[in-house]
Amino acid sequence: MQFIQTRGVDTNKKEKVTFSEAILDPIASFGGLYVPEKLPELGEEFLQKHLKSSYKSMALDMLARFEIDIDPEVLSEAVALYDKFDDASNPVPVVKVKEDLYVSELYHGPTRAFKDMALQPFGVVLSSIAQKRDENYLILAATSGDTGPAALETFKNRANVKVACMYPEGGTSDVQRLQMVTEDAPNLKVIGIKGVFDDAQTALKRLLGSDKFKAALKEKDTKLSAANSVNFGRIIFQIIYHIHSYLELVRQGAITMGEKVYLNVPSGNFGNALGGYYAWKMGLPVEKIIISSNRNNILTQLIKEGRYDLRNNKVIPTTSPAMDILKSSNVERVLFDLFGEQRTKELMESLEKENFYELTSEELAKLQQCFDADWCDDEEGKRYIKETFENDGYLMDPHTATCFKSYETCAKEGIKSIVYSTAEWTKFSPVIANALTGEVDTRDIDALKSISKTANLPIPKMIEELFEKPITQKTIIEKEQIEEEILKFI
Repeated sequence: MQFIQTRGVDTNKKEKVTFSEAILDPIASFGGLYVPEKLPELGEEFLQKHLKSSYKSMALDMLARFEIDIDPEVLSEAVALYDKFDDASNPVPVVKVKEDLYVSELYHGPTRAFKDMALQPFGVVLSSIAQKRDENYLILAATSGDTGPAALETFKNRANVKVACMYPEGGTSDVQRLQMVTEDAPNLKVIGIKGVFDDAQTALKRLLGSDKFKAALKEKDTKLSAANSVNFGRIIFQIIYHIHSYLELVRQGAITMGEKVYLNVPSGNFGNALGGYYAWKMGLPVEKIIISSNRNNILTQLIKEGRYDLRNNKVIPTTSPAMDILKSSNVERVLFDLFGEQRTKELMESLEKENFYELTSEELAKLQQCFDADWCDDEEGKRYIKETFENDGYLMDPHTATCFKSYETCAKEGIKSIVYSTAEWTKFSPVIANALTGEVDTRDIDALKSISKTANLPIPKMIEELFEKPITQKTIIEKEQIEEEILKFI
């Protein structure tokens, strides 16, 4: 399979590239992104075939249908990492919470967040390509809290790879921060920046497109790539769990094969939602994709009104910090699929220059055929956490809670909803403890113990041990110093 570019082709890039080329150098012409030239068609034949398959078996078959230029042995090694999740036979449990609402739990991997679903296998694939080519790579990661720990975990001590991970100082939970700053592998560098996630992501995109930075790396015999979902190597693994979640509902007798469902996704950078969109395009029976936001509700505005307007917006810190994002990179891939490269280039250039773009009424109608959206503020989210725990016996994190609002406002009765839970309760324990008991200003470790007692749930060992580990990554800098700091590390 070949990959093409969302904003057309300039003179510096090939018109089409392989999967390997797209993940090694993920920024395309004019600052755009790579997308598959054509998605494989799966259809009911594929779904029926894998009704009794393991997650790994289904994943390998889906990857094979993309015809990517990765050795099958490497892909087998990559998906074998799902065996290290809580339950090797079912790495993504799907749990019934309400009559029409099922939660797909994507957080049962090593860092307790959904980014493990894509980044665990991605680390194997990228490192394997680098070794095969006898090349060294710097992997950039910008994180709002979950990509960073997952990228560091998958790449630590891997050959031919170094990772520089940027996070907003004070913009993550304590557990997320500890997962990063206690990493001590020599090929990892963690950088706290005085700013917000969008500052880190803007720096990542700028460096990926900077000839000067690439030249400086070349002098050190190093090439450049990224672990964020601008990289299609992330997205391809995110398609899989949407298919799995649908099949789980069929297995549980909640739906019949071919029956449509809602995919309800808490959305920040839109990679999770994009995986669902591609699964739908490939044949998954979907009614609509519901986008759930917090007070940084730029995506709700886009889907409801057709405007992407950053002109008077600043990131608002919330209790669901992984969604405290205004520039959602993967929306661009949907725009390309719906409106083509020329219009996508116009829209993205307008966003970059004017901090604004607006869809025509016809374009908005086309977008709304696929998506609906709503947003949830912090107090509403905490109410959903408390009520769902007390009424349904289910404990969820603040990001998942946003989906319960949009389930009520967007989903039609009688159509099952799959809500994607992106993080375990342990990642945001002070918020959850406050929601359940009203306690305030609780340290993470105390909140974890409080919730464990209230909900009768054990604290995972990997989380408990974080509070005893030494801090090894102490760098905190101004955002203007990022390039200099990374070059010092290399």
